[in-house]
Amino acid sequence: MSSSHTVGGAHALGSEIDLQMSDALARNWWAIALRGALAIIFGIVTFVLPGATMLSLVFVFAAYALLDGIFAITAAVRSAQRHERWGLLILEGVVDLIAAAVAVVWPGLTILTFVLVIAAWALVTGALMMVAAFRLQLDHGRWWLVLGGLVSILYGVLLIIAPLIGALVLTWWLGGYALVFGVLLLVLAFRLRARHEAGPSADAPHAAF
Repeated sequence: MSSSHTVGGAHALGSEIDLQMSDALARNWWAIALRGALAIIFGIVTFVLPGATMLSLVFVFAAYALLDGIFAITAAVRSAQRHERWGLLILEGVVDLIAAAVAVVWPGLTILTFVLVIAAWALVTGALMMVAAFRLQLDHGRWWLVLGGLVSILYGVLLIIAPLIGALVLTWWLGGYALVFGVLLLVLAFRLRARHEAGPSADAPHAAF
């Protein structure tokens, strides 16, 4: 078999897998919508209660990361039951749960430690979203997912550059990030819902990841 046939076959397989992942996300648009709504609620809470103590902020973040992780893993399990790609969703959910566990196990975190935990969480989840985005079909809202990943990564970098910020400023930053991130997820979710209602993009067999 010539190398051109091999490359062509690999490209076709990659395209088929990307279509499967896109259709799986479209079917689970509701999970992305819930995650977006949760992020917006979290952002609103941080602005409504800006004078919250550091301990309160840690627990609010832990609750948000826990619920976000549960939604991601739920979508992953539903995809796995259909023998579809679920690896990126499960990884993102695990990262959320780890961040929540760190905040709960060590509630007395200093501001610097807490900022670094959030920075690491934002960078990892943002990177996972970017990887998923470039496997998502354009008509499924790829660029909304790209924007969500970029916002998360930029937020993580910003925290690393200026880690010694006050609790009040951290609250504002975290709230603003959550609001923007949540809106982007909601837009993506409704784009995926529209694509799901239009029907699957391919009749290719499903494959697990």
